[in-house]
Amino acid sequence: MSRNARLALVLIVALCAAAAASFVVYRAVSSIPVREVEVASLQAVVAAKPIPVGTLLTPDHVRLVPWPARSPVPGSFTSIEGVVNRGAIVEISENEPITESRLAPLGSGGGLPPTIPEGMRAISVRTNEVVGVAGFVIPGTRVDVLVTGRPPTSEGDMTSTVLQNMLVLSAGTTIQADARGQAIQAPTVTLLATPAQSETLTLAGNEGRLQLVLRNSSDQSVEQTTGRYISELYGAPRKAAAPAAPAVHRPAPRPVVIAAAQSSS
Repeated sequence: MSRNARLALVLIVALCAAAAASFVVYRAVSSIPVREVEVASLQAVVAAKPIPVGTLLTPDHVRLVPWPARSPVPGSFTSIEGVVNRGAIVEISENEPITESRLAPLGSGGGLPPTIPEGMRAISVRTNEVVGVAGFVIPGTRVDVLVTGRPPTSEGDMTSTVLQNMLVLSAGTTIQADARGQAIQAPTVTLLATPAQSETLTLAGNEGRLQLVLRNSSDQSVEQTTGRYISELYGAPRKAAAPAAPAVHRPAPRPVVIAAAQSSS
């Protein structure tokens, strides 16, 4: 037998052996019964579609999905009845589990009021396209409030920052943000404020012209500013504040000694 014939015979025997071994392994694996492992799960309520802030939930907004029992979401709901007729106080994305912290208490209704934390107030500011930062002031953004007016003790107009890091609750007549992320014109902007800040904002709106300054929502710093007079725009130095009048120290009055009357014996 030639050398090539012997090599071909060896290859054929090897291939037959490999095929036989593969067939035996295949039959052995196929004979193993399939084991179904049951995964314990519970029902969780998730958003069936994006839910904007202030929406009063109905059964159409949510749905039930299986959820692993080993990893429950804290504060989640297991029935649709637990979330119906409750307002969303934050924006909820599609398929996101709905939790207690994202909903207003039952009976609070929908719209803007349920989104106001306890102790805070919602105050609206009349704006135009310029004041509203060309329409980019939308719900969820943060702004500083500037006022331009003439202080009582000044000879010229002045611009000063009166409030900083104010949260925008709504813009315009709706609390819906533009879904495409485009700028929208807002005739009014509603800000979240403390009662003291509400007083400041109302006084500033009545006494001067307001301007909103858009800021990064992650920037929580508060800058100390001194304002800017109109004369400083043209290079004039700021007038030094008048020195306070020195306190006049007056001597304390002498005590009046009243002699006790002697009683007659």
